[in-house]
Amino acid sequence: MTSWNQQAAFDDTYDDGPGLFSQLWLGRMTLIAVSIIILVNLIAALCVAGYQIYYDGAIFPGVNVWGVELGGMTPAEAAVTLQGQFTYPQSATITFRDDEDIWRLTAGELGVHFDVERTVQAAYDAGRRPSLIESLREQAVAWRQGVVMSPVVVFDQQIADGYLQRIAAQTNCPPVNATVRVENLQAATTPSQIGRQVDIPGTMEALGQLIARLESGEVEVVVTETPPAIADADEAARTINTILGSDLEIFVENAATGDPGPWIASRESLAEMLVIESANSSYTVRLDETKLQDFLEPLDEKLVRDPVNAHFIFNDETKQLELLASSVQGRTLNIPATVQNINHLIIDEKTRKIPLVFDVVEPDVPETATAAELGITQLVSSATTYFPGSSESRKNNVRTAASRFHGVVVKPGDEFSFVYYLGDVSSETGYDEAWIIFNGRTIKGVGGGVCQVSTTAFQAAFYAGFPITQRVPHGYRVGYYERGEGSGMDATVFAPEVDMRFINDTPYHLLIETYTDTKNNTLTFKFYSTSDGRTVQKDGPYVTNIVAHGPAVYEENPELAPGTVKQVDFAVDGADVKVVRIVYRDGQVISRDTFLSHYLPWQAVYQVAPGHTPAPAAEPATN
Repeated sequence: MTSWNQQAAFDDTYDDGPGLFSQLWLGRMTLIAVSIIILVNLIAALCVAGYQIYYDGAIFPGVNVWGVELGGMTPAEAAVTLQGQFTYPQSATITFRDDEDIWRLTAGELGVHFDVERTVQAAYDAGRRPSLIESLREQAVAWRQGVVMSPVVVFDQQIADGYLQRIAAQTNCPPVNATVRVENLQAATTPSQIGRQVDIPGTMEALGQLIARLESGEVEVVVTETPPAIADADEAARTINTILGSDLEIFVENAATGDPGPWIASRESLAEMLVIESANSSYTVRLDETKLQDFLEPLDEKLVRDPVNAHFIFNDETKQLELLASSVQGRTLNIPATVQNINHLIIDEKTRKIPLVFDVVEPDVPETATAAELGITQLVSSATTYFPGSSESRKNNVRTAASRFHGVVVKPGDEFSFVYYLGDVSSETGYDEAWIIFNGRTIKGVGGGVCQVSTTAFQAAFYAGFPITQRVPHGYRVGYYERGEGSGMDATVFAPEVDMRFINDTPYHLLIETYTDTKNNTLTFKFYSTSDGRTVQKDGPYVTNIVAHGPAVYEENPELAPGTVKQVDFAVDGADVKVVRIVYRDGQVISRDTFLSHYLPWQAVYQVAPGHTPAPAAEPATN
């Protein structure tokens, strides 16, 4: 057994002989390969090191700038070589164009120059990186296929900006509006102009792109255009020529008798009033409102028409009103509306006549009013005065003046003015010459007898209990007015200073009726309204301080025939007269009024032929 095992072990040893040999051979081969690799790398490292040492301080092979090979050159040598090779700043032409305007400059004149030092530095830095591997890679690429370095070109934009500023100075212009003016009564215009502003940053950007490509070429000047606010003034010119085309007539439409006008505004005066204003994108043309108002304001007083209330009489049987005269609308000149109307219509060449604009004033008492609506239900007061011995002229004047008040209606709270309703006293309005008191004399004048009417109206208001706000006695006592009521109950009027006024202080309208009886020489005023319960007591007259009149005075009048005597003033004593009115309601005194009259003594005055002085006969005073 042992022998067998030993033999077996020997056999195993014998069998492993070839495997050991293979392992030894593989180890030797690996060692040889590693040695070769190390040797190759060592050689390569020595070559690289030698390459680096050889080109230390020189540009690596394969590096060129703008087609100029710089490999192996020192930076100083490369700089000398490149000098004069890059001619772009001197040779490139940049043309700026603005429509027909052209400016040509070299790139160099615009601030472009070749930076040799920085270009050489960039070429020298090729293959020299902080990373060895990156540096070797760049060196290999340069050696195998070459590296083209772009020249470093410097563009000084401040220089280019200066040139563009000069171009802008020649190109820039502000927008100019079209204008319009008046010359020799005609419109004259000037055209508008579009504003132009060189966009320097925009133009600089286009220039920079051209220089970046190192090319010559044309650069369109970038211009920002600004349209004028008013492109043309043709419409305004047409309006001006229309306004000034002919004279303008201003008139009262549906003019009544007595209305003034028309008024003519000449072309010259229209031109002086012309206003031309800019508004948004055009001109507006009109006449100056202030000047038009200055022209119209003086017309207002002439053109105003007070409304006229309807006139009625009260039917005592039916207790209803009967229309005597229709109401009439009043008017006032609406100056602002007229100004607006003129400016609205004057621009129409077919309109050369423009009406004034009026505001209608409705009457307080229309003709449709009823007795119930107005509160007119009964007779509240009446007064009658007498004028026997009056001339026909005086009777006519009394009748004419009284007719102005027949049917008048006074509103509650309104103040009645005798002068207002009386109106104009002249021969044109129906009055005759008769005796009047004027400037301390009794003389012939148009309207003698009107005071008969004012006196009667005063007495009616006195007994109606209305507050009397103005009453003036005559300068001396007049016989006509002392019949019936006695002295101190007269009222004179002389427009516009001397008036007789009272207030309708009731809540009802007051209707006045007048009746003149020239046969019996009486004048009656009737007041219709609704009684508020008031009653009137008269106390007086109390006559004091009587002053006798002086002797008669004779005046020579060469126009009188010998023996003719003409009395022009009548003797009457002077006196002070007091009348007291007490107004009651329901037994209570609601007012106490004292009316004082101071009458001067008056002597008779006669006119006679020269040298003739007859004894006068006593005659009553008249007015």
